[in-house]
Amino acid sequence: MSDTVSFGYQEIAADEKTARVGTVFTSVARSYDIMNDAMSAGMHRVWKDRFVKRVKPREGESILDMAGGTGDIAFRLAASGAAVTVADINPDMLAVGIDRAAKRGIDGLVWTEANAESLTYPDRFFDAYTIAFGIRNVTDIPVALREAHRVLKRGGRFFCLEFSTTLWPGFADIYDAYSHHLVPQIGKIVARDEDSYRYLIESIRRFPDMPTFEAMIGAAGFVQTRVEPMLGGLVAIHSGWKI
Repeated sequence: MSDTVSFGYQEIAADEKTARVGTVFTSVARSYDIMNDAMSAGMHRVWKDRFVKRVKPREGESILDMAGGTGDIAFRLAASGAAVTVADINPDMLAVGIDRAAKRGIDGLVWTEANAESLTYPDRFFDAYTIAFGIRNVTDIPVALREAHRVLKRGGRFFCLEFSTTLWPGFADIYDAYSHHLVPQIGKIVARDEDSYRYLIESIRRFPDMPTFEAMIGAAGFVQTRVEPMLGGLVAIHSGWKI
């Protein structure tokens, strides 16, 4: 990894990014799910349902949901009877998820503070690894991908849901204008935090395109990598297997 990394459109020292991203998510934690609805007109729920359907969680499996703080993916996974560990680097996001689980009467989830780049779980421990809208905020993505590979059992599967770049003519320009100009204003009104949502939009723009990220997943050791674009690639499900 180079000495500098992207933080939105800025280039900062690599050792600064984790703390600065942490500040962003501490700021938005309590309004995170409301803002997801506002920004996507509720579409994030459809994307997450489709994502979990692709994971195909099964009863008795052990699944790690990384960067899963507020519990949206974990709740869906746990409905299958799988044993789900929710990991997030940000304790404020985890606190929101724990509170939401209690209000919904969802028991049995394991909540743990963890850094995707340095997991403490043993080798070959989980049947599946999921991460939704979190990988782009990791400081060293290749390291995080290798850690995902390490903690998966042989035959384990990796699934990532992340924003990308839509290839639909015309729609890309419309979405670009919406995201850069309106989303920060929505953040200002709903979450009283314009700057954090400006960073989140900029982080999407700096994230690798679908072929590049798929190659990164392969370089981490995964095979049979696949990309399933939605809305022309505005959002994509990336997957791979460990053999």
